[in-house]
Amino acid sequence: MTDWIRPTSLAEAVDARRDHPDYLVLAGGTDVMVGAIDRPAPIGVIDIFGLPELCVCEHDDEGRLRLGAGMSYAHLLGDARVAAAAPALVESAREIGALQIQARGTLGGNLGTCSPVGDTLPVLLALDAEIELRGPDGTRWLPVDDFCTGYRTTALAADELIVSVRLPVDSSSREQVWRKVGTRRAQSISKVMLCASTHRRDDGRLADVRIGLGAIAARPLRARATEAVLEGALPDGPLAARAAQAVLNDIAPIDDVRSRADYRRATTARLIRRWVLHLAQTSTTTNTGS
Repeated sequence: MTDWIRPTSLAEAVDARRDHPDYLVLAGGTDVMVGAIDRPAPIGVIDIFGLPELCVCEHDDEGRLRLGAGMSYAHLLGDARVAAAAPALVESAREIGALQIQARGTLGGNLGTCSPVGDTLPVLLALDAEIELRGPDGTRWLPVDDFCTGYRTTALAADELIVSVRLPVDSSSREQVWRKVGTRRAQSISKVMLCASTHRRDDGRLADVRIGLGAIAARPLRARATEAVLEGALPDGPLAARAAQAVLNDIAPIDDVRSRADYRRATTARLIRRWVLHLAQTSTTTNTGS
């Protein structure tokens, strides 16, 4: 029979993880339950769903927004602070499953699963988020790009828990876009995901460009070659074409049950091109006062 531990505090949860690194940590269970029938029952479960200390949403002393790993997608959708700082994160949460999934699925669970099709992960990449990990030796912070190490693998130690996600203080001032391409409009597993964010200089040039991509590699990734093309440039049609070409150097997708590699390449390039054209249009609108 599976042992079940239900901590009443974060300290208890950390102790339980230290004592039972081989137990399954249950954050929401939406991914675990999908394949439960095909896997042996875990020897033990540490159930942290709804733990108050993991469901916080607060600004720290430096103005960064800290989101507890236990925040559900429904919680993200309903919090005005998240909408102000990370509208792309709200958009991604809105497209995850049905209402039942949004009520149970959590931000930390999406990170811990580290699926290539995890909807929030490209957003966290594009916003340069940091992940708070806590274990018996204390707390450490990792950039999300260093946290996801491969296909459903992370830098999380066996005795650690994901505690929170921290967004940079400038996240609310960034122009953010989120796009998901799937078989249908709702409740669909992604074929391609894009989240992009940027600042604008006073002269309209792009600054600190960040692009996160999902569902096209073994793990979510940053499109760094494309970012380099866009950095410091004025958005226009020719730039959009160059960026669309550059992103093909950032990705090497595979064929799988959801899509073909050539479709993913073409779609990713098209999403990049449309985003840059949108930036060009909004820049023109702003400059003309329309």
